[in-house]
Amino acid sequence: MMPAMTQDILILNADDTVGIALVDIRSGAALSSFETLAQSDIPKGHKFALRPIAKGAAVIRYGQIIGYATEDIAAGAHVHSHNLSFGDHKRGYEFATQNTPLPAADESDSFMGYHRPDGQVGTRNYIGILTSVNCAGSVARFIAEAAEKSGLLEDFPNVDGIVPIVHSSGCGMSGLGEGYQMLFRTLAGYSKNPNFGAILLVGLGCEVMQVPDLIGPARLRDGESFRYMTIQQTGGTKRTIERGLSMLREIAAVANRATRAPAPASKLVVGMQCGGSDGYSGITANPAMGYASDLIVRQGGTTILSETPEIYGAEHLLTRRAISPEIGEKLISRIQWWEDYTARNGGEMDNNPSPGNKRGGLTTILEKSLGAVAKSGTAPLAGVYEFAETLTTQGFVYMDSPGYDPCSVTGQIASGANIITFTTGRGSVSGYMPTPCIKLSTNDDLYARMGDDMDINCGDIISGGISLADKGQEIYREILRVASGGTTKSEELGFGGVEFVPWQVGAVM
Repeated sequence: MMPAMTQDILILNADDTVGIALVDIRSGAALSSFETLAQSDIPKGHKFALRPIAKGAAVIRYGQIIGYATEDIAAGAHVHSHNLSFGDHKRGYEFATQNTPLPAADESDSFMGYHRPDGQVGTRNYIGILTSVNCAGSVARFIAEAAEKSGLLEDFPNVDGIVPIVHSSGCGMSGLGEGYQMLFRTLAGYSKNPNFGAILLVGLGCEVMQVPDLIGPARLRDGESFRYMTIQQTGGTKRTIERGLSMLREIAAVANRATRAPAPASKLVVGMQCGGSDGYSGITANPAMGYASDLIVRQGGTTILSETPEIYGAEHLLTRRAISPEIGEKLISRIQWWEDYTARNGGEMDNNPSPGNKRGGLTTILEKSLGAVAKSGTAPLAGVYEFAETLTTQGFVYMDSPGYDPCSVTGQIASGANIITFTTGRGSVSGYMPTPCIKLSTNDDLYARMGDDMDINCGDIISGGISLADKGQEIYREILRVASGGTTKSEELGFGGVEFVPWQVGAVM
């Protein structure tokens, strides 16, 4: 159903037992359309009871259970952490019951991108200095700094820049098993991302993540746009920097041949993220992004939803949209993996939301997840992938990842994302070279306060009566603009140097 909204409150579903305050409501104030008064101060973005809720009863938002009352709650009372808690969220899963394909777009859209030999299309044309191990990280940065000081790229105007990709792993780990395979997929995936026109791989030489293994089984790139070396074999830091500069010049000449040319919107691969969420996330920016996701899928493009701990409690909405029972079952297997993973590491799946999320009005992980899933729109779920796994299908897909944003985005880029969209209600500052990141503010206050970091304000869905469809179109057009070379706020600010965060699983030895 369409939400019911007045100037001060919002009711999302006829079955809901809570409404959302759209303004700060003082204790004793009349609540629009209700013959009741606010029982306490209710901050903007927070919930209040639409009618009495008995202790132990389910609390409903979005027409779904978001938790259970820990005490009797009066009509008009503030509903939050003091009287609402996480509870058993198990659902009767349905598989492939709501997977009607979206209609194809009436018109085919395009963007100006970099066409790669493997058929992918980049939205940027960077050179990456990829490292196999943390021990090579400083030298990779020394090479990039030396290239900048020497003005190396002045002769190659079609190259956007040099990006050192450094991390904290690659050794002190088992050479077998989950953790190794995740890092291997991540490094291989970054080397093949279409936003890189060329790659220089630098290792130390004695690490667990051996350079010969990466350049052999992984087949990182074609030889023309790829070079590699180890510090030990090259003769130490100074010689490696000198050799690195020479190699950069060679591959920069290759990358410089690429120029932007028209590409169909079907070549878009958009990783969708939310971070610093608030009570508005699930009613403004996330569903608007969901509308844009459907537009991309209708063009034949690909959108990626991730952050498995932050769909927990809403996964049943995705299994229904799976194109086959097998894909739905694969998603549930990842949920079960996470339940086991957190339990054996002394954690729990309901440790979300964060303190900032709670200040913004979110109370339980079930509530947060229902809002996060709104980013996925209505398209059928065409595939489920492990972290950093190469995508083999187009359409709306899911990639398993932690809810930690830099790590989740790292996996999406390794899987092939050439654009990232990021919704935030509290305010997130980050960027993810080589892939541009479009920031979507969920509310007017954030956009006014941190406008230098936000690309689009979705708060006017509430304050200005803008429809989700119109905002979704605005987001979609911004994606096409950025894909064609338009800069984002995070790019203008220079973000992207520290946000490569591979998922580390397993013992550090």
